[in-house]
Amino acid sequence: MEDILAQAKSCTECEACMVTCPTYKVTGDPMFSPMHRLKTAIKVFEGEEIDQHLVESLYNCPKCLQCETVCPEEIDITRIVHKSREELVRRGLGPLERHNKVIEGILTKGNSVNGDPQKRLEWLPEEFPKHESDTLLYLGCLPSYLVKDAASSTYLVLQKLGFDFMILEDEGCCGTYLYESGRTDLAADFFQKNAERFESLGIRRIVVPCNGCLKCFKYFYPDLLGTIGFSVHHIVEIIYDLLKQNRVVLRKVQRTVTYQDSCRLARGEGMTEEPRQILERCGAELKEMERNRADAVCCGAGGGIRSVYRDLSLEIASSLLNTIETGSIVSACPFCSFNLNFASREKKMGKNIAYLAEIVLDSLQSD
Repeated sequence: MEDILAQAKSCTECEACMVTCPTYKVTGDPMFSPMHRLKTAIKVFEGEEIDQHLVESLYNCPKCLQCETVCPEEIDITRIVHKSREELVRRGLGPLERHNKVIEGILTKGNSVNGDPQKRLEWLPEEFPKHESDTLLYLGCLPSYLVKDAASSTYLVLQKLGFDFMILEDEGCCGTYLYESGRTDLAADFFQKNAERFESLGIRRIVVPCNGCLKCFKYFYPDLLGTIGFSVHHIVEIIYDLLKQNRVVLRKVQRTVTYQDSCRLARGEGMTEEPRQILERCGAELKEMERNRADAVCCGAGGGIRSVYRDLSLEIASSLLNTIETGSIVSACPFCSFNLNFASREKKMGKNIAYLAEIVLDSLQSD
């Protein structure tokens, strides 16, 4: 904790982070900026009293990593925000009531979106495939229940490209929301049970279409469990490699699209060119946003804020859509797809946001 506190105190208040923060830009509230979140975190770590407004400031951070790209002190702001959430939980100030409802759903229904587990695989085009493999396609809660095109297109693309994998009939949740809310006490036990299950199934590699699952398995599990017995890969990485290895004939989709870089893939993983090359291979013409790749603007859904701060998340998404000239947008993040489509409908913006695997599937289909 001393290292975290020292980092927070190293802020020089240059305000460079404030102009990049999506919550500050939408609300105009200085307390909802990275610089002031660091000040609040210091108060939390040092046991000072804080009001509800400051508690909210730590929970409405989307953890988009944008602030860290401009911080001259290279402060690990995202980590500090996370640790402050843990401390809020320890002090009985967190998580918020809405967090607890989502957490209850994870613990009782096995998913973070209040979905009916019996309907999770309704989109499957066939009977459940009882196939064993050391590679698990872990679909995630959002794709399985709310962004089903992401789940189905990912599944079908891997099938058509001859990739060996299995899926789980009763998958459950990765547990990222438990961790993000600061309930790492619950997350540790949840992660351990999942890890033991994967080991018992002989899973050595996990492929995910969901960026939340990617971050959780790749970073949160090792943070709480130490060494894990499987590698974690985003579907973009797998499709990119498969298309490079296989001389697959793709039908040209003949459309102009804007690729929207998600925070996790672009800033977290440095994966910016692979999705673009996949789209170009499919025949799509790319029209870039002014801010793209590592400088891309957050959609407002990450860090657990979409379920708690719906209106804030909506405004962040709407402000992003206003900067995109094309009506056809492609994302490699189900959270982005869901939130941007929601904003487009709510604001009657007429934008269509597709998951990247949908474009690949369309390109693989025969005429």
